Amino acid sequence: MTVPSEQAEVAALLRRLAGRDPVETHVSAVFVGPDTVWKLKKAVALGFLDFSSLAAREHFLRRELEINRPAAPALYRDVVPATRDAEGGLALGGAGEVVDWVLRMAPVPAEDFLDAVAARGGLDDPLLDAIADAVFALHAALPPVPGLDAPAAMMRVLEGNGTAALAAGLPEARVRALLAATRGWIIRLSPFLAARAAAGHVRRCHGDLHLGNLCLLDGRVTPFDALEFDEALATIDTGYDLAFLLMDLEHRLGRAAANRVLNRHAARSGDAGLVAALPLWLSLRAMIRAHVVARAKGVDQGMPYLAMAEAVLAPSPPVLVAVGGLQGTGKSRLARALAPALGAAPGALVLRSDEIRKRRAGLPPEARLPPDAYTPAASAAVFRELTELAAEALRGGHAVVADAAFLRPEERAAIESARGAAPFIGLWLEAPLDVLRARVAARRGDASDADVAVLEAAAARDPGPITWHRLEAGADPVPAARCVLGLNGGGA
Repeated sequence: MTVPSEQAEVAALLRRLAGRDPVETHVSAVFVGPDTVWKLKKAVALGFLDFSSLAAREHFLRRELEINRPAAPALYRDVVPATRDAEGGLALGGAGEVVDWVLRMAPVPAEDFLDAVAARGGLDDPLLDAIADAVFALHAALPPVPGLDAPAAMMRVLEGNGTAALAAGLPEARVRALLAATRGWIIRLSPFLAARAAAGHVRRCHGDLHLGNLCLLDGRVTPFDALEFDEALATIDTGYDLAFLLMDLEHRLGRAAANRVLNRHAARSGDAGLVAALPLWLSLRAMIRAHVVARAKGVDQGMPYLAMAEAVLAPSPPVLVAVGGLQGTGKSRLARALAPALGAAPGALVLRSDEIRKRRAGLPPEARLPPDAYTPAASAAVFRELTELAAEALRGGHAVVADAAFLRPEERAAIESARGAAPFIGLWLEAPLDVLRARVAARRGDASDADVAVLEAAAARDPGPITWHRLEAGADPVPAARCVLGLNGGGA
């Protein structure tokens, strides 16, 4: 163990209780027993944190309990003193002199931490959706923090990153070039960042939201181990908090996983505007991981993160793709398949009319709505919001895939008008009606409430002239769609 010498007796007590050596980081030792986990903060001062005093360790353990318990009440139990009795013996929660403080938690099987789930290939689509839902719920429960100078805060993060990256031995020329490029992004986005702060997007967030700090607790995705030692580093835009998770997903699993979480989060929150700052936020998060990994595991291990930090600051230009057609043609499947390959990291924002309708009703996408939620006025409001969100994301430089039936000429004209200066490609999916009937009848757990009767009524209406690219959707339309968009010659 590398516990400081003045904590050796307490560490030995905890080791006896746990029956094994601790899991250690540079700032803590975590003793995992069969029924309890004991966390000891090391008496260290590292510049960015100072746990060297007994009072500081008590304060930050209590703060850790306070900020994590709301999201993980079954995981975080209490903070107890390690005490020395009159005979010199040590105990937890005794009546003698307090010599240290310990956080008690419930144990979590090692295989239930989401970095371990990812490593074994277990992050399937439903679990990715559950991750996004958990982050949405975490952020939604946090009150806005007014008064933060968000651009200045990002500049402080950047300068700290630069100092740490150079100290970790990352290539100086590349680090300094990245710093210069990032400063340019912060300056350019300053009005946007300030407007988001004024709109309430700055909150006391998790601050360290990567897969290793998410677990499955009673089958539910649970965030834990929020950053407790620096309020400034955790009082941030919710989009910057989310960006750490998106960066981690893209690095570990590829762009499709990160894109799915981004789009599920946007479907729940309605915060499509955050994509304008994603290149900046993803780059800062990747740069943080680059110097942390370089310091802990060697410069070579940090270089892939440095390369990611550089790459996301040179995004592909935005494009607007609209996917329309009757119910059951596979619009949403196609939209999700295309999105990761389009535009800036981690791929296009997918705006689905069915998900917007559910969010407007305050419901998750899979909840069903009554027929009166589908009045002409309600549908017009949904399409208006879809168009507005698409235009906002495109103005921010991010690609969009709009997913709706678009059965009326005015709906198609409206989405095309959202393009601004971006290219527009419309994809129209078609399939035999008997195929569509079977697909709609078989749907379960989908955001669409359409049944076969809705399909039949829609099929009986004339959609007017279709000028979009017509794609046969009786089979898989993804290769043909990729060909239309010029993505890898139409390959899968």
